[in-house]
Parts: sequence; C-alpha cells; structure tokens
Amino acid sequence: MASSRIESLLARMTVEEKVGQLGVFADMVRPFAPEVNPEANVSNAEQVLQQVREGRVGSLFNGVGAELGRQIQRVAVEESRLGIPVILAADVIHGMRTVFPIPLGEAASFEPELAERTARATAVEATAAGIHWTYAPAVDIARDQRWGRGAEGAGEDVVLGCAFAAARVRGFQGGDLRAADALLATPKHFAAYGAVAAGMEYNTVDIAPQTLRDVHLPPFQAAFAAGALSVMTSFNDINGVPASANRELLTEILRGEWNFPGVVISDYTADMELIAHGYASDARDATRKAFLAGMDMSMQSGFFADHLPALVEDGEVPVEALDAAVRRVLELKEAIGLFDDPYRSLDPAREADASYLPAHDALARDAARRSIVLLKNEGAVLPLRKAGQRIALVGPFARDRENIEGCWTLFGDKSRYVTLEAGLRAALADEALLAVEPGCGLEEPLDGGIDAAVAAARAADVVVLALGEPQRYSGEAQSRTEIVLPAAQQALAEAVAATDTPLVVLLRNGRALALHGAVRDAQAIAVTWFLGTQTGHGVADVLFGDYSPSARLPVSFPLASGQQPLFYNHPRTGRPELPEMKEFKARWREIPDAPLYPFGHGLGYTTFEYGVPSPSTGRLGWDETLTVTTTVTNTGAVAGEEVVQLYVHDRVASRVRPVRELKAFRKIALQPGESAQVAFTLDRHALAFTNPRGEYGAEPGLFDLWVCADALAGEAVQFELLGSGDSGLGIRD
Repeated sequence: MASSRIESLLARMTVEEKVGQLGVFADMVRPFAPEVNPEANVSNAEQVLQQVREGRVGSLFNGVGAELGRQIQRVAVEESRLGIPVILAADVIHGMRTVFPIPLGEAASFEPELAERTARATAVEATAAGIHWTYAPAVDIARDQRWGRGAEGAGEDVVLGCAFAAARVRGFQGGDLRAADALLATPKHFAAYGAVAAGMEYNTVDIAPQTLRDVHLPPFQAAFAAGALSVMTSFNDINGVPASANRELLTEILRGEWNFPGVVISDYTADMELIAHGYASDARDATRKAFLAGMDMSMQSGFFADHLPALVEDGEVPVEALDAAVRRVLELKEAIGLFDDPYRSLDPAREADASYLPAHDALARDAARRSIVLLKNEGAVLPLRKAGQRIALVGPFARDRENIEGCWTLFGDKSRYVTLEAGLRAALADEALLAVEPGCGLEEPLDGGIDAAVAAARAADVVVLALGEPQRYSGEAQSRTEIVLPAAQQALAEAVAATDTPLVVLLRNGRALALHGAVRDAQAIAVTWFLGTQTGHGVADVLFGDYSPSARLPVSFPLASGQQPLFYNHPRTGRPELPEMKEFKARWREIPDAPLYPFGHGLGYTTFEYGVPSPSTGRLGWDETLTVTTTVTNTGAVAGEEVVQLYVHDRVASRVRPVRELKAFRKIALQPGESAQVAFTLDRHALAFTNPRGEYGAEPGLFDLWVCADALAGEAVQFELLGSGDSGLGIRD
C-alpha cells in the first residue's frame, strides 16, 4: 500500500502532471558530457527548469553538481503546483571521479565483495555530486565476444553473473536507501540483450524460453533480491516482440511471477524505436504499446508526454494503469527520502570534500591488481626484478592516458590517472633501467616506430609489450567481426618477438580476444582489461610480484574469432568431439573445438594441487544437502590465492544439459606448503532447470561433479539425486 502522502498527491494531480512524473529528460541545467547523446542536448537550462516548474519532469539524467542540483530541486519543490521533487540520475557505471576496472575486468577477480566495495565508493562520490540514481549495474550474460557491451557485465556465466549483480546493487544502495550516500541501482538491460544475433549491437534475439529463464533472467532476480527497485528495458526484441513493449516480460514475469514492486524505465528512446522495429505504426501507437506492456518511465523520447494524456482521455489507456505507474515512481522517490528531504545528496560542502581520495585510490589500486588475469608464464619470466634488469616498455599503451578508463565513464578525474610508464617507474629501484617506445599507434604505424622498438628490445633483458583494443572498440555500438588486435599492433609484436628477448604481453581489452602469432606465443601474457584510475600502479604490483595475480577469466578466450559464440557451458551434442572420430563430429575444419584459454583459467606466481573431491554421500536425497570437500595445497614457493570452482553435469535429463555448469566458487589464500579443506554444499535447487514444458525444477538421476581450477580441469566424481517419495520422480520447485 502506498503511503497516505502519495495517495493524497495522486488524488490532486491532473493527467498531465501524472504523465510528467513518467518523463526522464537530459539534465541541461548542469550538463557534464554533452557529447553523449548530443541530439538530446538541444534544450537550454531555462527550458528544462520551466518543464520542472510545470510538473512535466519526473527525472533528469547525466547532469552533475550539488549547487545547481539544489536549484533544480528548489524549482520543483517551491515553484511547481504540487512540489514533487525531481530524482536526479546518471550513467555511473564503474566509478565516478575515481574510476575502477570495467565490470568485466572486476568480475575476473571472482570476488563479489570487491565489486560491492567499489560500488560503495562510487556511490559515495556520485551522491556527493548530486546524483540519486545510477543506470547500473549491467547484468547481461554475454556469450558472444563480438558484442561490445560485454565489457559492462560479468561475463558468460550465470552463477558468477548473479553474484556480481547482487554485490553491485548492495554496494550502490548501501544499508539505508534514505542515507545521503545511497545510490539507487538499476539492473539492465531487461532482458537478453547479451544474446543479440551475431553479437551485433541492438540486433534481434531469437531464444528458447528455457534459455531465457535459465541464463538471462537469473541475474535480474539476484539484483532484485538484493534490493534493486528499478530496472531498465533493453533495446532488442525477444522472439519478435521488442523488450520495451513486451508484456510477457515486463508484466507477466516481472510483476506477476516475481512481484517486483519497483519502476521500469526505458533505455534511451527505446519506446520511440518501436516504430523502427516495425512493431508500432507511429508515436501514439508506440506509447500505448510500451505503456500497457509495463513501461513506467520514458527516457528522452517525449512520447509519454505527447501522447499519454490523449490515450487516457480516449479510454485506450485506463486511468488506473496510469495511476499505478505514477504511484510506483512516487514510491521510489519516497523510498530514498526525497519527500522528507528534497535536498538530499545536494550538499556543496560535501561535494567539495576530497578527503576520500586516498582511500579510494588505494581501493582502485587493489581492484586493478585483483582484476589482472595471468594467462601464461613460461620459464617464470614473471615477476620482473626491480633492480638489475633492463626493461623495455613497448607499445601504444605504454604512455597512453586516453584509454585507461574504459567504456561508459563520463565523470572520471583524468588528472589522477596513472599510466603504465608512471607505474613502472615508481616501482623500479633505478628508472634508468626502463626504456619506453610506443612502436606504433593504436591503429596505425609510426614512422620509425618499429625500428626504435626493436632497438629497445635488443638492448633489454625483457620486453613488456603493452597492446590491446582502443577503449572505443568496446562498449555500446562497438560490435566487432574479428576480435583481434589492430594490424599495426600485431606487426609490432612480430618484429619485437623476432629479437628473441623474453616477451611479456599486457593486453588492454574490453572482451575476450583471439590471440595470434607472436602475441599468442609470448612467454607471458596478462589480461589487464581497462583498469581505471590506478592502472599503472596496479599493473606494476603484479609485474614485480608485490601481488601474485589471482584473477580468473570470466569469459572464454577463443582460438579464432569464428568460434563465436563460444562459452564453456554449452549443451552436449550427439556427435561430440572424440579422438576416435576423425570427421563426422562437432568440429571446425581448421581448429579444435576448444578455447585457447577456458572460462575460469588464470595463473599466479605459485602452484596449487587439488585432491579428489569427496562428496558426503553418493546419494543425495530430494530434501537433503550434499557437502563436497576437497583439499587444496599451495605447492609453490610463494603465497598465493586460488579460485576454487565447483562444476556439475546432469548426465541424463528431459532437456539436453550443458557439459559443465559452475555452481559455486571460493577464493582462498594459502602460504607456501599450506593446505586447506574447501567445502561446498549442494541441494536439488542448485541442480534445477526449466524443462520443455516450462516447469522449473530438478530431475532425479546421475550427476558428475568437479572441484577444480577452471572449466576444463579436474577429475570428476559422481553422485545421484534421488526422487521425491516412493515415486522416484522429481517435483517442481
């Protein structure tokens, strides 16, 4: 039940004022990034304030500043007829002034609590700058690395994705939504945006209902369970019905099955795009279909403002439906305390306070190093020595400051960004031992660049080759057909490798890449993603062994781009790739049916040995719990952290099951020679899936189980899930 305050407001509102609460528009009173969505930035500040004064704005987005935010709110509260405050939103994705690793990189840490801490720090900075609401986290499962927005999510796995979705919501929102530093979270994009055909941005999604429910919806449920009160629709259609006008998705599932009480907001002009989809004939038709499907707030198109009043007057939209949407928006504002304190999070003194900087820099550095995945380290070329070793830092990212933050970073404080060169120089005992050469540009050769890089490599004891994607290659509207390095960078790598100086490749990327030639064959390879503010120091910590890398791949690295979509938990086939079958099997002609590096892979500066998993019972009762214990030992010479991963496989089921599915993971720290027993628990709910009839539940039968270091490792043991009662049959959960 809504509060008496909200019901009283509803009773006094005109239809136009109600519709006004459902409008989300660009904040041109305090514009910060006018180059983002430039077509929206045509209104001047006074026009926007007049809209607020007339009660025609529910929310403004992508503006920054406490003082001007107070001006907006003063107009809303003191000069509009009903005094309803405006909620101020922004795309604050992986950091505000302090930029943390891109979400995909942070997911590589396999530490949801790390994401919770960085999201909390982000919330502190964003709310200090006059923002109440962020359009994050992105919780899309991305199984095709050609799709650029995989950089914003947590990778290809559902369990990992759910853990990070919940952690980021908790971090953004904190323990009290009414607190000045609480930032409303918005899981997005609802739904199946990561399943666009061919990895092409905004493309169609043709998907089995069971896959939708088992793969793409669970991270949203996890985010809602963690307290998220808003959700953003996705641009794509699902089986021919655009998500932003999909009643099954927005009403039947979201509100009917899940009882979601919060607000559904469109992505940018998503309701307008129903016309381009061919799903709506014109703006009025698009408005009616989107609103009746369950969209509460329209972003930037102005369609609701232009057409909802007439639709209500003509009886095509029931006034009760309008009231329900407005009630949800007002409840959202009430939930964060705006009615009691309209100037919440609009304190200029707090905005000017930079006392958090040292703590947030330290967190950014720790997050950076915990996100770095060491793929390869032949001959223990890493860690490097801080003294007595000549190092050539080569590549277009060596001194680069413009490709540190990664996609969707609007508000980062670039003056604090630490380059690779600066990070290495700060760590070295003698800076004279470091030579730096760009070798080439991000996409183009430099005159004499390769010759200078080769000379530096020949004079060095080791080459650190900083290569990767420009940051504009990943993120929204950045789909790629070939997920490889730019040709100029590959040519540089081949020339430097020909010197035979030991080669360490640092990859800066927003997706899994197909590595070739000298890059693939380098003695050491580390994936450094886009690490944010403390990039240089975080990388140096790993390179010189001050931190033993502990991150693992949240996405499978392919042998070739043509393998996409490639993901570890693919269903079994009737013609698996078996050695005894030469031709008529699931395979490619040119390469094995395998990744270059699998999901979950990663190395440190020590080694770990796994014992055989020991289930507490071989027969799991329907209402019982299975405990799986494994001994993990640090068999190396230095301390390190290991991500212990539990996978299962359902041998026979009513629907073809994945070859493996991650069910749990845990990061442990061990000293040299130290062993630890790692225990996981399983019950039938962890084994459930959606069957061909659309029913969700587990099925009795035999299961394989692994406790291991990645999705291809380990020795399987078996257990049996028993049925319910004497029937031997499972029941719906």
